[in-house]
Amino acid sequence: MEIHETSLGTVRIAERDVLNAYFADEITAMVDALPYPPGIGLTGGSTPKAWYQWLVENRSDFKEVVAKAIWSVSDERHVPHESEESNFGNAIRMLLDPMEAHEEARFPWDTGRDPADAAQWYEYLWGHSFGEGKAYDMCILGMGDDCHTASIFPGSPLLEQDLDSGSLFTSVEVPGKGMRLTITPYGLTKCDRIVAFITGAGKAEALQKVFADTPIDYSETPIRLLGRSKEKVIWLLDEAAAGKLSF
Repeated sequence: MEIHETSLGTVRIAERDVLNAYFADEITAMVDALPYPPGIGLTGGSTPKAWYQWLVENRSDFKEVVAKAIWSVSDERHVPHESEESNFGNAIRMLLDPMEAHEEARFPWDTGRDPADAAQWYEYLWGHSFGEGKAYDMCILGMGDDCHTASIFPGSPLLEQDLDSGSLFTSVEVPGKGMRLTITPYGLTKCDRIVAFITGAGKAEALQKVFADTPIDYSETPIRLLGRSKEKVIWLLDEAAAGKLSF
């Protein structure tokens, strides 16, 4: 595994199966080390789906880890969990149900509420469970081809807000994609650990732009927000995704 220290955090590059195993071991170690069930924010997209499948097929021991943590998603579409578009719904179908997670281990966004109300209610419940002002013990993120992460897209109004105060979670309308529920830029700074798990050759050009030695412009590359918390950020990149990087 290649390891590089960068201005955006620690980058680890390896074959996908190696990353899958490393990530599972990292979560296991965190769960075993903490004296309480940690809150973990999963993410959406093809990479976590492939990881869920790998876990179910290769790591039956991960059931014990699932039972000891509280599982949510760092961003969610405002759709029922039964929808194939639901990030938490996919986590239920592909990870939590196969790993026999009990109901107390599941912490979904209430997408039956109005988006703004759903975000406020989620933040209230999360604070009640984990402490006011605290986000995830581990926040898992992906990245789109446009360099967005969570539901913080290029040009998002969330990037125009105070990045150092405010709500940890919010609702936001994404043009052409509907309403989303998401952790905020400020919320990212209130996570204990952040893992950006990005795979596939289709992400290589975007990652090249993200790690370029150019002035930071969050409005164009929102995932560079992670540099604000670089000491607690790990990037897990497979060799295809990292193909255009040079450190």
